[in-house]
Amino acid sequence: MAEIIQRDGTWAFDGSTVRITPGLHRSVPLFRQTYGQVVVPLEAVAGVVYEPDRKRGRLRLRLREGADPLLQATAGRLPDAADPYQLTVDLDRSGVAEYVAEEIRQALMLEQIPKEPTHAYLLPGPPVPVSVRSSDGTVSFDGTQVRIDWSDISDRVKRATGPRIIALGDLVRVEWLPNSGSEDGFLRFVTHETAHSKLPPEKDPYALDLWGSTRRDLLTALLATAVTARLPHPSTHSHTSPGEPTDRPPRPSPTVAPPADHHDVLLRRLRELGELHRDGVLTDEEFAMTKAAVLRGF
Repeated sequence: MAEIIQRDGTWAFDGSTVRITPGLHRSVPLFRQTYGQVVVPLEAVAGVVYEPDRKRGRLRLRLREGADPLLQATAGRLPDAADPYQLTVDLDRSGVAEYVAEEIRQALMLEQIPKEPTHAYLLPGPPVPVSVRSSDGTVSFDGTQVRIDWSDISDRVKRATGPRIIALGDLVRVEWLPNSGSEDGFLRFVTHETAHSKLPPEKDPYALDLWGSTRRDLLTALLATAVTARLPHPSTHSHTSPGEPTDRPPRPSPTVAPPADHHDVLLRRLRELGELHRDGVLTDEEFAMTKAAVLRGF
């Protein structure tokens, strides 16, 4: 067993898995504490390195492309402090960090673990159900569908569309950009019908505009990862023929007549959208896209 314990967390390698546990110190980001322990099988590892510095070094674990839904969902945009595959190391523990890194490297060589991309996720991602409250609203995922409930301060266009419910089978991908504090972020759910939408996040009824607490908005990466882990693996898109679309065709949905009260809600929301359009709040394109989203929701 090779193990290193630091303020930010603990790495333990038993020859087959790297067990990464976040620290309990208040300096550990909320995202890391909430994401919890990560168990990385050796076959998911591409490499490891210890980077010494004058004050504190850094231990980095590099995973094979396509092995982890967290890395797929966040696309390298996680801040360093929130990245579970980085560990800040005190200078007096640099020897231990080097030892842990060398033990992992030796195991990779002995087991002849390839560095090529994987064809399936080797880590499970967060368990469901999962729910996150952000500046723009609350988003939940139960394993089969995503639900967005807008906040009282969301854009009028979004509030007029009402809660957004998206079936997992309708999703193509999830796009995530963190709120940096100086620039807004977003969490967007791309469906077959909205893949070419150009609506900005603040008006897109399929996206959360992240502009509030950077610390809390970062938790939306949890939900992005949970959804990504249950979508088809990215490698499945590479098996299409040249010129063949990579997105799956939309699943046909059975037509169900809405109850009378739903009909009244639908008419009210369409009237609200019409007023926003007449007042110039919505452009023609935005009005058409949002109206379509409302109708699909019913």
